[in-house]
Amino acid sequence: MALKHVLAALLLFLAVAAAAQKQVEKPSPPPLLSHELHPDRSVTFRFKDAAASKVELNLEGVAKPIPMEKGKAGIWSYTTRPLAPEIYFYSFLVGSEPRIDPENHVLVSNLFFPAGNAMVVPGETPQLWDETAVPHGLLHTHRFTSKVALGLPSNQEEVVVYTPPGYDAHAAKPYPVLYLLHGWSGVAEGWTRDQQANFILDNLLAEGKIKPMVVVMPQAYGDMSFVENGWRVWDDPAVVDHNTQLFMTMMTAEIMPLAESAYDISRDRGGRAITGLSMGGLEALDIGLHNTDKFAWIGGFSSAVHNLDYEHQFAALGPKSADLKLLWIACGTEDSLIDANRKLIAFLKGKGMPVTQIETPGLHVSLVWRDNLIHFAPLLFQE
Repeated sequence: MALKHVLAALLLFLAVAAAAQKQVEKPSPPPLLSHELHPDRSVTFRFKDAAASKVELNLEGVAKPIPMEKGKAGIWSYTTRPLAPEIYFYSFLVGSEPRIDPENHVLVSNLFFPAGNAMVVPGETPQLWDETAVPHGLLHTHRFTSKVALGLPSNQEEVVVYTPPGYDAHAAKPYPVLYLLHGWSGVAEGWTRDQQANFILDNLLAEGKIKPMVVVMPQAYGDMSFVENGWRVWDDPAVVDHNTQLFMTMMTAEIMPLAESAYDISRDRGGRAITGLSMGGLEALDIGLHNTDKFAWIGGFSSAVHNLDYEHQFAALGPKSADLKLLWIACGTEDSLIDANRKLIAFLKGKGMPVTQIETPGLHVSLVWRDNLIHFAPLLFQE
């Protein structure tokens, strides 16, 4: 009897061990498909939080957060309408707390805004911001010790430079140069990392739509406290102007000389352009219009000119300074800055400035700014 009990106990042990082994070997559930692209270019977003009582989707191009619906296993979801081919930024709100998509490792670069993710909705054919089988330019990163900027870590300023395919440092004729500035909370590599500006330039060049040009993209803060102290800095015109004027000095005294010493680029106003988005648009217009002897091509995309005292800042503008090849000011019609840009344009036209006014549908978003660059770049440096 004792042997039978021993054998029974052994068989029971083996059965339990086998069941445990099967439990261990049971495959883990697949990762959450957090942004599922459908054939019609609609997208289903999913976020898992069983404890949440409210989850919303922040989707670039949509003015307000979109409520999501709670389903099984605490998975919240929302399916969009078919979307236009684009790069879209998005994030989630759990209650009032911003959250990134933990299943998507493509993050948007910024210094202050809550982190967000990026995803691509492709078109039936390659888009201008896609990496395609064309010759590609190179990206170079420079760092230097600024004597002008305030609050930089160890006073180190960063500049990203795009050189076009086939760039020749010993070319007989210098390359024209575009100084391209990011917006508030952005960083030097924002135009290339988030907006794919280098691929846009590669593709436009391959299509014969732009001149080969060098593009200089600095970190565009005169005083880092302007971004570190939060959004309310924009309520104080003196603080805005302090940052803008410091950056203008850094641009003309440090960034331009660095670029001109490192690359075979134009030192003539006819071969220099400057533009930027939002804060960078304000800076580009301020720098360009104060230095029309240095820049013949000036632009601004959704420029943050709402607190710009342009009647004082641009009082000296007149017929002599109106000899510009291009003054191109664009803004989305749903952007809160549209009225401020319209007022600035009216002021400049009253000064006899040759403004090209561009208004397109859209909010204060990168979808508008990529489109701006696509239409602005082909106008530059044309005879």
